[in-house]
Amino acid sequence: MKKALFPFLIAGLFIFIAGDIVAQTVKISAEVRPRYEYRHGYKTLFPDDALAANFISQRTRLNGFFANETFKVYLSLQDVRVWGDVNQLNKGDVYGFSVHEAWAQVRFCDVLSLKVGRQEIIYDDHRIFGSVGWAQQARSHDAAVFKFFFGDNNKLDFGFAYNAMQESLYKVAYGNKNYKTIQWLHYHGQFGKSGLSVLFLNNGLPYDADDNPEKYDEKIAFSQTIGARYSFKGKKIKFNVAVYDQLGKNGKNHDLSAFYAAADISFHLVKVFSFGIGGEYLSGTSTLDRQEKDYKDQSFSPFYGTNHKFNGWMDYFYVGNYNGQNGLIDIYIPLLFKIKKWAFGGRYHYFMAAATVSGIDNDTGLTKDYGSGLGMEVDYFVKYTFSKAVNIQGGYSHMFATETMQVLKGGNYKNANNWGWIMLTFKPTFFNSDNKKK
Repeated sequence: MKKALFPFLIAGLFIFIAGDIVAQTVKISAEVRPRYEYRHGYKTLFPDDALAANFISQRTRLNGFFANETFKVYLSLQDVRVWGDVNQLNKGDVYGFSVHEAWAQVRFCDVLSLKVGRQEIIYDDHRIFGSVGWAQQARSHDAAVFKFFFGDNNKLDFGFAYNAMQESLYKVAYGNKNYKTIQWLHYHGQFGKSGLSVLFLNNGLPYDADDNPEKYDEKIAFSQTIGARYSFKGKKIKFNVAVYDQLGKNGKNHDLSAFYAAADISFHLVKVFSFGIGGEYLSGTSTLDRQEKDYKDQSFSPFYGTNHKFNGWMDYFYVGNYNGQNGLIDIYIPLLFKIKKWAFGGRYHYFMAAATVSGIDNDTGLTKDYGSGLGMEVDYFVKYTFSKAVNIQGGYSHMFATETMQVLKGGNYKNANNWGWIMLTFKPTFFNSDNKKK
């Protein structure tokens, strides 16, 4: 009961302190987002003897924001559930309320501020750092970020984090599937219609340095990701180019040397319609090379990006599975049509492995190299916007997998692989002190 009342007490506190508004901004908002999904081959190939999954998940958030000339504070509480995952007469939820964001930002001067606490970290197109907003729980980090401002068009972030399992009197192994420590620099400059971003990321992952399985000796393997992204936003044409290099050590302390390149262009020749073409290359390590004891890892990892945004909405790659072992080449064609409150869109993807895929041939029992083609995916969506605070959208995706995809994912299935969803989003603003100032 106390946990259930906590979000409302926080909301009341923000409204109370908003009573005396002098150069202050206070906002209280929420989000309610139920989503129905039909899964018949989502994330992986669908077995012949299985039945499709049907469920409704929901994200509910209560957000509070306060800002004055000296500091800002933001709090976002959320509840994530699947309808029916607890009894009607329940005493406690499976997940319950959690803190998605809880950060404060202090302004030292015109050019420097510090943001600390649990926060979403988003840069550029979400490829390396993103919020993972499609997932009901989304992603946030416990981190500190120094923010430098050089005029209105040049920004530099220096961020860092150090994770532990608990308060302790002696060293405790870090068991979560996160980085142990991380540091990064991100610069973004806007020059008219052009934008340039540069990223340096030092990522520290824990690993067991002791060969004895009965002992655990935690060490940290560091990798470095260095790269840049250029974007151009014209009235009729937009394009982006990005290149990243990864080196150092992977999470198993193997040598790492990986590469990423991407480019896309879109045409907005008429107001209601746009189309384009793009491609991504994420380097990979061949199947046979990975079987070597001290192999060199050539598989690029997008680490903390919003991977659902890339490489097909069915999440076959880099979303909790696949892990980029053989890399990926993705050639895609996006289409978007907007008219009044309606939006219709879709993407066509053709996937290939960036490194050789090998497996056991069912007929000969010998190791065999397979073709690089992984398959095609088509994604469609439709969206209707009732207002700024309410919209409904739905989509359908279909994966046409090849034999090579079956080798990577496992199984020799004949089932179709498809996925459908419908989602309602409500984002009401209960209170905004800026409205009173007008």
